[in-house]
Amino acid sequence: MNELNYHHLRYFQAVAVEGNLTRAAAHLNVSQSAVSTQIRLLEERLGQQLFERRGRALLLTEAGRIALDYANSIFASGDELIATLQASGQQRKALRVGSLATLSRNFQLKFLRPLLGRPDVEVILRSGSEGELFGALADLHLDLVLTNQQPPADRLTHYVVRALDEQPISLIATPALATGDLSLKQRLSQYPVVLTTTGSALRIGFDALTDRLGIKPQIAAEVDDMAMMRLLAREGVGLAPLPPIVVRDELARGELIECAQLPSITESFYGVTVERKFPNPLLELLI
Repeated sequence: MNELNYHHLRYFQAVAVEGNLTRAAAHLNVSQSAVSTQIRLLEERLGQQLFERRGRALLLTEAGRIALDYANSIFASGDELIATLQASGQQRKALRVGSLATLSRNFQLKFLRPLLGRPDVEVILRSGSEGELFGALADLHLDLVLTNQQPPADRLTHYVVRALDEQPISLIATPALATGDLSLKQRLSQYPVVLTTTGSALRIGFDALTDRLGIKPQIAAEVDDMAMMRLLAREGVGLAPLPPIVVRDELARGELIECAQLPSITESFYGVTVERKFPNPLLELLI
């Protein structure tokens, strides 16, 4: 029977990760010709070209990407098998979560709380841009991505999107900026605002609201980080349209006040995964 040679598969995985024969050979501590031979034999066994060469770089073909998904799953299962059979006591499981850099830290903490502090679980949290996180998810380096944006369409990757929460948006301000019995239109006309950058869902909703009110507010700052918006609001730089969960602690202490809930504006939170033959069982506890 012509079975798959897992030695070939290990060499293929190294080249796919390194993107270069020389680096893969150094990583495996073998000659470059040995790596090249193993890749050729695997391609012959599968009947597919796994790489295309662009300059000195080796890029995965569509078949190569599929093969890498299986290779990662196969070797991850092997590691789990060894850990399960050799572990003394309870096995410590890992969940790798990516989070958009602009996402509320309070929301992340609330979402992950069921797993935090468990002695048998390690939560590995990585923040980054949309492109970085969805790329890592597609390459199976992450189990889940937390985001407030729908993932981009990708004909090679089938993303599974689950709505986790939807938060109303309120106008948040220091007590000094929240004084007076003003209408929403009057307050937005009188005081500067701190906004997310153009193109974000929150900014689009806010701009639509001010258009309906017929006003053009003074923008004190535009930022792409919820943590910075929270800081600027706390410093009294301007009014900030935010989900109250972002400034939950400041609201509780009275440092910030919820002036008004903004009509028709919400922020949605999503959990994004990819279809996997071996999904992380810890996800079932969260989603």
